[in-house]
Amino acid sequence: MNQNINKSDSILKKRLRKFKTIKRAYYSLIILFSAYIFSLSATFFVNSTALMVKYTNNVYDLGEEFVDLNNNKVWDEGENHIDKPQYYYPLFKKIYKNLDYEASFFGQEFIKGKKRFGKPHYRILKQQLKNNNNGDYVIMPLYPFDPYEEVLTELDEDYTDSNNNGIWDIGEPLVDNNNNGLRDEYRPPTVPDRYHIMGTDSQGRDVLARAIYGFRISISFALIVATFSYLIGISVGATLGYFGGRLDLYGLRLIEIYASIPFLFTIMILSTFIRPSLMLLSLLLIIFGWVGITYYVRGEFYREKSKDYVSAAVAMGQSHWNVMFKHILPNALTPVVTYAPFALIGNISALVSLDYLGFGLQPPTPSWGELINQAAGNLQNWHLVVFPLIFLAVTLFLITLISEGVRAAFDPKIHSRLR
Repeated sequence: MNQNINKSDSILKKRLRKFKTIKRAYYSLIILFSAYIFSLSATFFVNSTALMVKYTNNVYDLGEEFVDLNNNKVWDEGENHIDKPQYYYPLFKKIYKNLDYEASFFGQEFIKGKKRFGKPHYRILKQQLKNNNNGDYVIMPLYPFDPYEEVLTELDEDYTDSNNNGIWDIGEPLVDNNNNGLRDEYRPPTVPDRYHIMGTDSQGRDVLARAIYGFRISISFALIVATFSYLIGISVGATLGYFGGRLDLYGLRLIEIYASIPFLFTIMILSTFIRPSLMLLSLLLIIFGWVGITYYVRGEFYREKSKDYVSAAVAMGQSHWNVMFKHILPNALTPVVTYAPFALIGNISALVSLDYLGFGLQPPTPSWGELINQAAGNLQNWHLVVFPLIFLAVTLFLITLISEGVRAAFDPKIHSRLR
């Protein structure tokens, strides 16, 4: 142990210093935390909605100069005006107002011969404005694909729908890129290419975008479940271990009966009546997940309550809750903290497994398990298995390294003052 550490430092500070000396665990924590922060802000980096659009709309906008022919100081239809480009921020409008522009607002009534409804297609708009060469432009996010968007239609060859029947007919003007005389259309899933780094899934959605958003959902799910499971488990375990007696005896018997309820069967039954959601799955795993930590905390409280500092606190007239959570709990945290990373691993694995089996998050919610499930029916599309598994394996590997560092830092043999 480092001799320069002040003896007056708290046990927690010593543990943190010890954890920082375990480089593989410390750097794994930094990498995982940074990746999670990036995933939380992925809306600004991985999205198909433009950050900014500079667009000249060829209509009069308030504030533009115009020739006032009838001197009424108001622009009237037919009066010439100086059409200045306007700046629009679609992504921020979508985030803060949950609104988007209509496709026709940017002149996208038709795209590739088909009438466009709803929001603009900003990637195609970017190319259109670039071809117009009038100074208008579109700034897209770093990776301009959305995890919910079916993207392949933009790669289909352009044509002119002369008879307005919505399909290409032989003889209609066609941009024939490969000169085969036919209009080529892309059908999902597709393997990785220069547009989609990890390919697309069976619905034509970008795999990398879905994997990134799936990482955010998986980590958030694991943290939520672990936090609330710990709050319940610590409270129940502390109560049983501190008070003991009949409360502990009957309490343990009830917990053993409760723990025998099959989790998977419960999910399967509920999924037939209720559509599984992130909140529902979190609630179910919290309901079933608090039992494990309860046994650890109960054992620690049984051991700690017989020590002199507890007797002194009771003799000073402190309340049971004060003794339990102010005095005993800080000294019983070793198994609680070391168990936490493994709880995260279990929660992530549970979510991926449920999604794979079809009892978890329902499409189109981004999910690693759902991507792997697609691969089961498309074995020739290797990318649907490899890339989600890489995300899952790397995440679990980093958490495992962190757990080893936490376990070493909280080893009571190093900090004997804990016992």
